[in-house]
Amino acid sequence: MTQTLSREVEGTQLPETPSRSAFALVLSDCRVLIGRNVKHILRNTEMLFQAVSLPIVLLLLFRFMFGGAINMSGGLAYIDYLLPGLLAISIAFNSTTTVVGVAADLTQGLVERFRSMPMAGPAVLVGHVVSGVLRSMLSFVVMVAVGLAIGFRPAGGVLGWLGAIGLLVLFASGVFWLATLLGSIAKTVEGAGGLGMILVFVPYATSALVPTASMPSVLRAVVDNQPVTVLIDAVRGLMNGTDLGSTGWLALAWWGVITAGAAYLAIRKFHQRSRG
Repeated sequence: MTQTLSREVEGTQLPETPSRSAFALVLSDCRVLIGRNVKHILRNTEMLFQAVSLPIVLLLLFRFMFGGAINMSGGLAYIDYLLPGLLAISIAFNSTTTVVGVAADLTQGLVERFRSMPMAGPAVLVGHVVSGVLRSMLSFVVMVAVGLAIGFRPAGGVLGWLGAIGLLVLFASGVFWLATLLGSIAKTVEGAGGLGMILVFVPYATSALVPTASMPSVLRAVVDNQPVTVLIDAVRGLMNGTDLGSTGWLALAWWGVITAGAAYLAIRKFHQRSRG
């Protein structure tokens, strides 16, 4: 495939190449759009502050204000129970920026500009998803550091932590693909902000903050079997070195399917909107 045009997106230019495969061109487009979104994060101190501030506030709030009133069984300290759940909550919280960002690209003319260039349309979404995952990993590092400073003492080994990080990356990928789908559906940027709140509140209806044993039976049955709870329980077990049961495989299955399905639907909807 011959490519004679130079590509330029947000000040980043790809050199002309006489022969490149279609797959290599798509990868190049994704790299450029990822770089665009990462630059936005680095230049926007408010976005960086937002990515870490609320999770840290929640961590301190529940650790020192409510932690003493919550009785834990099995010898696990509340901070060791709490922090894995807040990591999932922070990922969902960070996804609102992606919902708004995708909607802004679609409604403010940027996608039309990209369409005039020889580039792969889904690269726009990939850029948002990858930069969102990176932003979430920054929150992860900061929250774990703060947690260690206030008493977080996980007993999981290196393999357990690697497994936990892998599950969180998979979860973040699924959440941010869902965010791009919501951003593609939203008709306005303001409406996108409202749709993004769906992803923010779902992790609260889980075992993230308190054990489900104290919940009413019907609510407990729903909470125990929803995909975010399964993910949190698996991450908690891996970090603390406790028994996973079937949660590890269930989390992989749930979030593998959710990520693939959300990516397919988001790309399809994005193509419909960008061509409309």
